[in-house]
Amino acid sequence: MKRRVVITGLGAVTPLGVGAAPLHERWAAGACGIVDGAGACKEFEPADHLSVKEARRLDRFSQLALVASAEALAHAGWESELPYDPLRIGCVIATGIGGIETVETQHDVMRDKGPRSVSPLGIPQYMPNAGAAAVAMKHGLKGHMYGVVSACSGGAHAIGSALRMIQYGDADAAVAGGAEATLTPFSFACFNSMQALSPTGFSRPFDARRDGFVMGEGAGVLVLEEESAARERGATILGEVAGYGSTSDAFHLTAPEPTGGPASRAIELALADAGVTAEDVSYVNAHGTSTQLNDAAETAALKRALGEARAKQIPVSSTKSAIGHLLGAAGAVEAVETLQVLATRVIPPTLGYEVPDPELDLDYVPGEARPLVAPNGGPPLAISNSFAFGGHNVSLVLRGAPE
Repeated sequence: MKRRVVITGLGAVTPLGVGAAPLHERWAAGACGIVDGAGACKEFEPADHLSVKEARRLDRFSQLALVASAEALAHAGWESELPYDPLRIGCVIATGIGGIETVETQHDVMRDKGPRSVSPLGIPQYMPNAGAAAVAMKHGLKGHMYGVVSACSGGAHAIGSALRMIQYGDADAAVAGGAEATLTPFSFACFNSMQALSPTGFSRPFDARRDGFVMGEGAGVLVLEEESAARERGATILGEVAGYGSTSDAFHLTAPEPTGGPASRAIELALADAGVTAEDVSYVNAHGTSTQLNDAAETAALKRALGEARAKQIPVSSTKSAIGHLLGAAGAVEAVETLQVLATRVIPPTLGYEVPDPELDLDYVPGEARPLVAPNGGPPLAISNSFAFGGHNVSLVLRGAPE
């Protein structure tokens, strides 16, 4: 029998500030962290949070992972001592691209000064599992540890992997999330070359004027624990990862399958895994990239999975409207935000949504924040979606804590 998995800690670094709370509070107030066409973590200064050695030896994506993890662990009450055998604590930190800043910097060094001048830290900084390794070493987490690399669904895949790890007894707890820092010249050039980025620099998910995504950076991390163990140690339970579903489009390297069929199946699997139905869902945190194809396919997927009539009743908003697309960190940051929506019962709006697309007809929460209403009483339930280049589809079902 699967064990229940609860959430006891949240941490984030995003374009809306350092910390999980600013993400929710500022977005709900209508603030946008996108400036000049990018969502940069301008309030994050490595020296404020990391030792000189850590800052020097880690790529920016790993720095962000370390800071978000430290907040999540402190929030869970783990800052002074691990509550479990370290060999029973997992660590899964995703990224879409890894240490691209290191790659670009060291390539410049090689070109300008020759190969003997390249840093011996180049590979350890660049490798996509560097974030997971840094977090595990910092906190002495000795259980299952790895990085997940599944493009923009990586953060959600990391949470789902950690969920299964605990459910089936491979760990009693896990630190899971994602980190990304790709605001570099090469990254912008690549995404612009494939015409994926918004030429206007605005993130307008589901709006008729949407013209591409806006790239952001950041990290989101959750502490997951087996429920009875968390209760036994007196932990404050913030919510539950109730369900996880994942599928592949097997359709195109960058474009989503247009009918939303495989994506809808991921949602259906997550609901079934949680033992709930569409009638139990209070909110959807959409993948909502602000691209023509994604937003249309996601709308179709939600209608197929939830039923068209029910889908039109459920509020749907996109965190990317406020912080941009954090690629491999997106699913984790959005899970952190979704938990805060469930805790505060406040749904932030989809910023920039002003001109409806007649083909997209769900409730995208325009204008301003609104109260969350649980349809069946009890703890509210939400879906958090992540879809990615390569056709990765991940849906998480998150349950809030009882009031």
